[in-house]
Amino acid sequence: MPKRIIPLTDMQVQKVKPNAKEIKLGDGDGLYLLVSPSGGKLWRFDYRYLDRRKTLSIGPYPAISLAKARQLRDDARRLLLDGTDPGTVHSKRAKAEKLKESHAAEQRQADYAANTFEKVAREWHSSRVSEWSATHADRLMRQLERDVFPEIGSRHIAEVTFTDIVALLRKVSIRTLETAHRLKIAFHGTFRYAMMHGLITHNPATDFREVLPTVKPKHMAAPTDPKKAAELLRAIDSFSGSFIVKCAMQLAPLLFCRPGELRHAEWSEIDLERALWSIPAEKMKLKKPHLVPLSNQAIVIFKALQTLTGSGRYVFPCHRSPLRCMSENSVNAGLRRLGFEKEEITGHGFRAMARTMLHEILQFQPDVIEAQLAHAVPDRLGNAYNRTQFIKERTAMMQTWADYLDGLKTGAKVIPLKKAN
Repeated sequence: MPKRIIPLTDMQVQKVKPNAKEIKLGDGDGLYLLVSPSGGKLWRFDYRYLDRRKTLSIGPYPAISLAKARQLRDDARRLLLDGTDPGTVHSKRAKAEKLKESHAAEQRQADYAANTFEKVAREWHSSRVSEWSATHADRLMRQLERDVFPEIGSRHIAEVTFTDIVALLRKVSIRTLETAHRLKIAFHGTFRYAMMHGLITHNPATDFREVLPTVKPKHMAAPTDPKKAAELLRAIDSFSGSFIVKCAMQLAPLLFCRPGELRHAEWSEIDLERALWSIPAEKMKLKKPHLVPLSNQAIVIFKALQTLTGSGRYVFPCHRSPLRCMSENSVNAGLRRLGFEKEEITGHGFRAMARTMLHEILQFQPDVIEAQLAHAVPDRLGNAYNRTQFIKERTAMMQTWADYLDGLKTGAKVIPLKKAN
C-alpha cells in the first residue's frame, strides 16, 4: 500500500527553511516543492509517460502559489489521461512565450527608436513651420541640430528630465543667451506636442522662470550717419568675393527687407517689368503678403543676377546646391570680410539704417516707412496693414532712397542727421 502524503499548507510552504541538502516537500499526485540549499523554492511534478519517469518544472514559489501549482499539476494529469506528454506541451508553450516576449522586446525597441527626442522635436517643428518665417524655421532647426540633438536626441522623449534640459540650456547660454531662450521655447513646444500625442504624461519643460537671465533688448548695429553709410556702400561695391553675395549686399540697403526674406527670394516673385517683388505670406514674419517696389538701381542688380541664376528657383542660390538658397551667414560674412565688425553693421541693420535716415533726413512719413518695413502698424484711418498700403508713396520713397544712396557713394552733398529733441 503506497504511503499516504499529507497535502501541504500555505504556511508550510512559506516557512520552510533551506538545508545543506535539497529538501522535497510532497503535496501528492506527483507534485512537490524542491527547496535548494541557497533558499530557492521550485514546484515540480513527477509523472510517467510511455513507461518512462519524467519531471516537469512548473515554476518558482512565490511567483506560483500552492493553489496555482496544484491547478497546473491537475492540468498535466488530464493531458496524461488523453495520452499527451505534458512536458512536450509545456516546452512548446515555453517556446511560444519566449518568442512572444522576443517580439514584444523588438516592438519595445522599435517604439523606443520611433519616439526619441530628436524625432519628436522634428515632428513638432514640422507641425509649426507654416506659422513661422523661413528664416526662423531654418535657424531654429540648425540650433537644435547643433546644440540639442547631439546631447539628448537619441534618448526616448520620456527619459529626458527637467535637470537634463536646465543643464543644456545653461551650457548654451554661456555662448549665446538669445539661442538658449529660443531653445527653451522649443523644449516646451516639443514636450507639449509629445503630451498631445500620448507619448508622455508630464511636461518637464513647464517652468523655466529662473533658469535663464532675461535677454536685454539691443538695437541692430547700423550706420545712420551719412558719411559712415557712404563708406559702407562704397566698400560693398568694391567687394571682390562671390558675385551673388555682392549683389545681395548691394540690394540689402536698397530694399531693407528682412535678411531671411532677401535670401529666400525666388525668381517667380520678381516682376522686373512692373518693378515689383511680391513676397508671399508664408515668407513674412506677420504671415501677410508684402510688396517691395523696385528702384531703377535695384532692377539693374536683379538683371545682372538673372543672367547667372535666372534659370533656377532662387535669386541667391547656395553655392553648394541650387536647390537651396544661400546661407543665413552669407551677407554677414561678406560684411566681416570687408572689415566691418558686427557692432558696426549686420544684415538686419540695413532696416534700422533706412528707417532712421528716411525719416530724419529725407522727411518721409513714419507710417509710409513702417508699411514698407512690413511692421504691424495701422494706417492713418486705423485700417489693418495690407500689401498695397501707401503703395504709391512707397514706390516714390524707394526710388528717392536709391538715388540718395547713390549720391552718398559719389560724394554728393550730404544732408546731416537731425538731432533728436
